[in-house]
Amino acid sequence: MDTKKKKMASRRDVIRKMFQGAGFLGMGGFAWGAYIDKAKAGELILRPPGAIEKDDFLKACIKCGACVEACPYDTLILAEPGDNKPVGTPYFEPRIIPCEMCPDIPCVPVCPSGALNEESVTSFDEKENKNILDINKAKMGVAVIDEKSCVAFWGIQCDLCYRACPIMDEAISLKYERNERTGKHAFLKPVINKDVCTGCGLCEHACVTERAAIRILPIEIATGKVGDHYIKGWDKKDENRLKKVEDDEQKEDKNNSGTSDKAMDYLNGDWQEIID
Repeated sequence: MDTKKKKMASRRDVIRKMFQGAGFLGMGGFAWGAYIDKAKAGELILRPPGAIEKDDFLKACIKCGACVEACPYDTLILAEPGDNKPVGTPYFEPRIIPCEMCPDIPCVPVCPSGALNEESVTSFDEKENKNILDINKAKMGVAVIDEKSCVAFWGIQCDLCYRACPIMDEAISLKYERNERTGKHAFLKPVINKDVCTGCGLCEHACVTERAAIRILPIEIATGKVGDHYIKGWDKKDENRLKKVEDDEQKEDKNNSGTSDKAMDYLNGDWQEIID
């Protein structure tokens, strides 16, 4: 049986294997810790919709398999020993089975520990006047394109990732560019909007290249981070953010100043006693 077929084994069998045998259940803290340490070295792990921050997720997930059971497409699987992932935690491999973006997100509400946060995939529906689950708010990862491998960047017409995207023209759009060398041909290059992309992996699954030219990566790996000292001068919200930072700094300076004044008064008082 090849690797793909093994990964697509029934969810119930995977869960049963995880908890069968007293030997595994009785694994010592040292061995379990070794698995966790090893898993932390494998950063390219994609979690279910609504998953909280990685470190918090590892602490909160009780490895019950409820989300795996609830997934109707067998997308989610439980990590097994040797997978280089925290044993028993859910993840998915989009090249094999991507997330199908279920509108009711069945894997999230069943989580008993809060490792999958329902509020993070909830929006307010003005028509129904209530909060509803919204899979488009999921942030499982973000798509990244290897332009050297993507045949669309070679001038070969291919838009499979674009057509596979459930948020077409928003998460993935096509950019038209004229081929200046020939003057007759054009490029239709896929462009990712990282703010909209949910990381479902349907694009990676659809990619025609032998090794997917578009891949889903965890957000913390695929994106950079700008320090608080940078500001978008044209963005009113970012100006307000800077003002808050400045107010906090002024408050801290004031507190430090008060402490310094008290210390100086104390020292002056001591010197005054010596002089007297």
